[in-house]
Amino acid sequence: MSTRGVDENIYHWKILNLSRAKLKASSRTSALLSGFAMVAMVEIQIDENIPPGLLVSFAVCTVLLIAVHMLALMISTCILPNVEAVSNLHIQGPNTVFESPHTKMSTIIEMAWAFSTVLGILLFLVEICILCWVKFYNFESHLAAWVATGLLIPIFFIFIAFAAHFYLKLVGHKSEVYEHNIKELQLLKDQLDDTGDNLDAQNQNNIV
Repeated sequence: MSTRGVDENIYHWKILNLSRAKLKASSRTSALLSGFAMVAMVEIQIDENIPPGLLVSFAVCTVLLIAVHMLALMISTCILPNVEAVSNLHIQGPNTVFESPHTKMSTIIEMAWAFSTVLGILLFLVEICILCWVKFYNFESHLAAWVATGLLIPIFFIFIAFAAHFYLKLVGHKSEVYEHNIKELQLLKDQLDDTGDNLDAQNQNNIV
C-alpha cells in the first residue's frame, strides 16, 4: 500500500487494530475466567449441611459466569480470524481495510468486550464471594466468609467506579480528537477557499 493510501485510511486502520485488540483481550480473559469457574465447581467439596439457597446461588452464578464468557469467547473466535486475515496481508490496497467485517460487526465486538471485561468480571467477583461461603460455611465461626464478603463489597464498587471513570475519560478523549480533526478540516477548507479566490482573481486579471 502506498503512503498516500495509508494516510487516507489511517482512521479505518486504527479502528481495525482496536477491534482486533479487543477481540484478543476478550478471548484470553474469557477463557481464563470461565476455566476457573469450571474448576471451582468441579473441585469444591460440598457438604449436605450447606443451605439449598446458597447452593442455588452458587450454581446460578457459576452458570451465568461461564455462559457470559463463553458467549464472548465464541464471538471473538468467529470474528477474529477474519480481522486477522485482512490486517496481516503483505500486499494491501487502498480499500483493503474495508474487506474486514469489524465495521459492520462493531456492535457485536463491543458486546463481547463488555461481557468479558465488565459483566464477566463482576460475576467473577460475586462467584468468589459465594464460593467463600460455600467453602467456610461448615466452620463454627463464619468469620472467614464475612471477612471475604466485607473485602469484596468495596472492591465491587471500586471496580464499577473505575469502569465508569474509564468510560467517561475515553469518551472525553474521543471528543477532543474529533474536535481537533474538525478544526483541521475547517482550516484546510479555508485555505482551499482562499487559494481558489486567488486563482479566480488571477484569471480575471489575465483576461483583462
